Amino acid sequence: MLSDGAEVQVRAGVGSDLGALTALYNHYVSETAITFDTEPFTPEERRPWLLSHPEDGPHRLMVAADSRSREILGYATSSPFRPKPAYATSVEVTVYVAPRAGRRGIGTLLYEALFEALAGEDLHRAYAGIAQPNEASVRLHERFGFRHVGTYREVGRKFGRYWDVAWYEKEL
Repeated sequence: MLSDGAEVQVRAGVGSDLGALTALYNHYVSETAITFDTEPFTPEERRPWLLSHPEDGPHRLMVAADSRSREILGYATSSPFRPKPAYATSVEVTVYVAPRAGRRGIGTLLYEALFEALAGEDLHRAYAGIAQPNEASVRLHERFGFRHVGTYREVGRKFGRYWDVAWYEKEL
């Protein structure tokens, strides 16, 4: 799947990744409606997010990096679905791929690693919210067995317009 011959390593995210992960996320904040954050973050502002994804447990951060250059090509997370205790066996998952690394299978590699890491956890369902339109993300999630369960219409406003979010669910 990796058309330029690059070797990709997928591993747990670590503190030294914070700057590159923040820059990658900020691209989506500033340039797309894929996230509904509207202002870029500093790495220090993103540190609590990083720390909320330890190397074990149900809330993970997996990072794809070029094996030679160590450049971050993308990341995937599983995070709490909702803060109330009864939701503890559900996670919300997401994947972000660096713009220049798109269409190379990075999202697939990240989700393979994430779901493998989650296999032994006490989890029942995974959910993904996909701002519309985003056919690439819909295809990725459907390949991993997610099914569409509903759409929140015009739920977020960014760049002077309203955006729908389609919700997908996967049994774990």
